[in-house]
Amino acid sequence: MLPVMVTDMSAGRQPRRERSLELLAGRRLEYLRLGHAFVLSFTGGEQVLVETAVQLALPGRGRVVAEPGDHPSDELAELLGDEVVSARTGKAGELLLTFAGGAELLICPHADVESWAVTSPGGFLIVCLAGGETATWGEL
Repeated sequence: MLPVMVTDMSAGRQPRRERSLELLAGRRLEYLRLGHAFVLSFTGGEQVLVETAVQLALPGRGRVVAEPGDHPSDELAELLGDEVVSARTGKAGELLLTFAGGAELLICPHADVESWAVTSPGGFLIVCLAGGETATWGEL
């Protein structure tokens, strides 16, 4: 079953601003599901769900683009076992994850669809809505 990102009107919509997502810092990527959406599962139960193309910068190898779909790229597998050093949203609605090994994963907003979401077992959810605005539920 693929994750489906759905928003409701009770969400706390946030103006476009930078935000730290410290719930991912110190977590290791332990599972990655590729398909029509990417699901990155971390120690502690946090997940990042991605439904658009991502940019992955790998030390010494440059930047690659990975897209979900029928034949998704397996480039993201390079991140398995790596620890998140920082996770931030940007003013345009992008999500940037920086890993201890030097890799950076950038997920940019899409004009027409929800591009990414971060969930935690404690009930926190942040979703990047179409166009880059974010909506949050729960507390960090």
